[in-house]
Amino acid sequence: MTKMTIASYPHMLGFEQLERVLERSAKSGNEGYPPFNIEQTCDFSYRITLAVAGFAEEDLAITVEDRQLVIRGRQAEETQGRIFLHRGIAARQFQRSFVLADGVEVGEAQMENGLLHVDLTRAKPETVVQTIKIKKG
Repeated sequence: MTKMTIASYPHMLGFEQLERVLERSAKSGNEGYPPFNIEQTCDFSYRITLAVAGFAEEDLAITVEDRQLVIRGRQAEETQGRIFLHRGIAARQFQRSFVLADGVEVGEAQMENGLLHVDLTRAKPETVVQTIKIKKG
């Protein structure tokens, strides 16, 4: 049996890149930590919120790489001189990736009560009608 792809449909022209984006998104390796929400704040804007309790702003890095929003966290281990009787809060690193559509731009990011908010906006699409002249052959 042949695998059906977007490129297999004859009326879907130029969507090969979308197929590559979907494959890249599936392979991004997001494992579930940290938990996050994605909300639509109005018609053309979104907010991603990650639960990053214990991380300081300098422990986090936000980049856009090849239309992919990447949020990384790495806490410095400061255990020198400390004796833990129980250690249930792990200082672990993470990387979360979100594939961005064309026209989606990353706005500001802010920390609030252990939550990292990243705002995104999408440009309002313009309706374009183009008439193609037919040449006589």
